Amino acid sequence: MENTEAKPKRRRPGHPNRRPSSKRHLENVKKINKLERYPLEDAVALLKQMKPSKFNESVEIMMKLGVDPRKSDQMVRGSVSLPKGIGKEVKVLVFAEGELADDAQKAGADYVGSVDIVEKILNENWMDFDVAIAHPSMMRHLSKLGKVLGPKGKMPSPKSGTVTPDVAKAVVEFKAGKVEFRTDNGGNVHAPVGKLNFAAEDLIVNIDTFMEHIRHVKPTTAKGTYIQKVVISSSMGPGIPLELKRI
Repeated sequence: MENTEAKPKRRRPGHPNRRPSSKRHLENVKKINKLERYPLEDAVALLKQMKPSKFNESVEIMMKLGVDPRKSDQMVRGSVSLPKGIGKEVKVLVFAEGELADDAQKAGADYVGSVDIVEKILNENWMDFDVAIAHPSMMRHLSKLGKVLGPKGKMPSPKSGTVTPDVAKAVVEFKAGKVEFRTDNGGNVHAPVGKLNFAAEDLIVNIDTFMEHIRHVKPTTAKGTYIQKVVISSSMGPGIPLELKRI
């Protein structure tokens, strides 16, 4: 006889029975007027008033751009040095050989290698680094890494300044607070811009620097409103929308 007993439904993301948000998160959400677009100084002040978690959270920015990421000539990708750093120890991998490898190591690279590192990534799925930098002469060895590092945003690229003849200089820049960005499938760019324990003035300088850079790299083929929305948040907190007058 066929068992007609109803099977329990699997919980889906966004389902009403999902685990509720924490009390801290709900309290923080109440502090934000979702109908308002905040001046940057007010948004940063509000961010620092949020009830914190048990660790020093990163501060992040998200910018919704009026581009079509399916078109290569509208891809917004690159890197920018933030004057106040990002408050995080960045692990840098460098693909180089000979004297260039020695220079990269002296500049502070965490890992330096060549084909050996390529094989380690492919065979062991090794990803214990934040940024990968390569000398142009190494790119012939890195072609097979595109499908592995590309989706994670770690593939060296001339546009992001991570394929360069001066690998030592790139190491210093990324260690000092240079961040990479790239539009996702929805036309958004995301980047860390500091830590919650940064002075408000330092966060404002970093955020201003990032927004100004994104404005400067607008694709010539992009039509309509380029910067459509900007939101800042801590890594565990709700988003605070910014007014766009400043950009």
